[in-house]
Amino acid sequence: MTALRLGPLLRYVDEDTATVWVETDGPCEAEVRCDGSAAGGTAATWQVAGHHYALVTVVGLEPGTTTPYRVLLDGDQVWPLPDPGAGVRRLPPSTIRTPAPDGAGALRLAFGSCRWAARPSGSFHDPVGPDALAALAEQAAGGGDVPDVLLLLGDQVYADETSEAMRAQLAARRDIEEPPWGQVADYEEYTALYYESWLAPDVRWLLSTVPSCMIFDDHDVIDDWNTSEAWQRDIRATSWWRERLLGGLTSYWVYQHLGNLSPGELAEDPVFTAVREAGDGTELLREFAARADADPEVTRWSYRRDFGRVRLLMADTRAARVLAEQDRAMLDADEMKWLREQALTDRAAYDHLLIGSSLPWLLPPAIHGVESWNAALCAGSRGPRWARFGERLRRASDLEHWAAFPRSFEELAALIAEVSLGEDAPATVCVLSGDVHHAYVAEPRADAGTGSGTGTRVVQLTCSPMHNSIPGFMRAGFRFGWSGAGRLLGRMLARHGRAERPSLRWDRTGGPWFGNQLMTLTLRGRSALLGMDRARTAEAGVRLTPVLERTLSSASETSHTGG
Repeated sequence: MTALRLGPLLRYVDEDTATVWVETDGPCEAEVRCDGSAAGGTAATWQVAGHHYALVTVVGLEPGTTTPYRVLLDGDQVWPLPDPGAGVRRLPPSTIRTPAPDGAGALRLAFGSCRWAARPSGSFHDPVGPDALAALAEQAAGGGDVPDVLLLLGDQVYADETSEAMRAQLAARRDIEEPPWGQVADYEEYTALYYESWLAPDVRWLLSTVPSCMIFDDHDVIDDWNTSEAWQRDIRATSWWRERLLGGLTSYWVYQHLGNLSPGELAEDPVFTAVREAGDGTELLREFAARADADPEVTRWSYRRDFGRVRLLMADTRAARVLAEQDRAMLDADEMKWLREQALTDRAAYDHLLIGSSLPWLLPPAIHGVESWNAALCAGSRGPRWARFGERLRRASDLEHWAAFPRSFEELAALIAEVSLGEDAPATVCVLSGDVHHAYVAEPRADAGTGSGTGTRVVQLTCSPMHNSIPGFMRAGFRFGWSGAGRLLGRMLARHGRAERPSLRWDRTGGPWFGNQLMTLTLRGRSALLGMDRARTAEAGVRLTPVLERTLSSASETSHTGG
């Protein structure tokens, strides 16, 4: 009997279709069968590096319904799992909840980033605390609020920061005293990371019943991935990097990227078609990953999802970069053109625009100033000695957000301003980000020209981590970054580097908050409610407690204790 190794993951859902991803321990036909409904679907598995996968398209669902489902492999039921036994909590049935027709009703969307499945070996960070994703799973399984969509904004796995248990697995197959040491080396080791991240019972159930959208960030491959042209040149010269990169991009395509696509997009995807037809797609995907790394225009990791009258544009801020020092860009010309087209096309069709960016657009002003100063130095504004210093500082301090790509920062600001003009302007434009291991809300000033005077609320919503931490001194640094002295320091450094001042100014309007947390947007019509919850340990496990509730369409705000 074929067994289920990982999943099911419920990925794409619209009014009448869904996709369900599974990994099995052998070739088979995977089936999703919906209880009390004629809806369902089947798909044959395909193979990558000895692993077997299927992405089943479920058809025949009814709009605005909640439908329990089961997974069968070659006719044998493998999900839900058998009775867990005495003393082990039985989880609710996995379900597919379809949206109401024509975008009626509210959309509840939860998001966050940066999740260690287990504390890395030798970590010097502060105590990590409870896992916010596990807390959400426990809340949902206990009958609490369940989001309609879960956005995972990067660092779903940590290829470069592995746990003791993971290192033991790596040591069983190779010498971890040799490069890449205790980090993952190839596709097979990436699969073990995904098992560690997604097999915990509550989290596994959550991912089987809440649709998810994902995008990578650096740790999905390696810290500071694609920071600079010099960084890329240096790491490509190592003996281990090529295999690591191919494993990272190939596993991302299999475990994360495919599920971001609609059934129609999957049907038109030539790589997916080729892999399924080949049976064993290992070499096809390795070749594809190598070409994608060499030329960002080979593929588009960014994607668009429409949830009724809410439009999500998930931007690839890692692999689509231009790294040549005199032409640096967060998004290459083709990617920025795509982002503009998706944001500006048929604006009357959406009330809220969400731009998913793993990296924050609006940083604390001091940090923005440091990054723009550093970018100018690295480009040679103060000569070659300062440029060499700037490159060392850039890598040591992770200076690689939108501020480190000044032209791209301004292009995004201009796009948001354009979206916010005219009769078809949305009620909100929200940039959703993670990466920086704390949470905050930032907004352009009223005189900034980005949405000002148009009725469009423009906000940077940063929520990180779900399960991670930062040293205490960095918390103080993030707080200082918003202070008057921090702003002054940022301006002084930018002036020293002869960097141009940004075209807008912004303020922190919430936070900073530290701990493991998730943000939630509840969108109904042209109204938008922001909430944030922090994971805390409780007698019966872990739970989410509210920190913030704010109506983005007005100035009203309710803050809870603990912020």
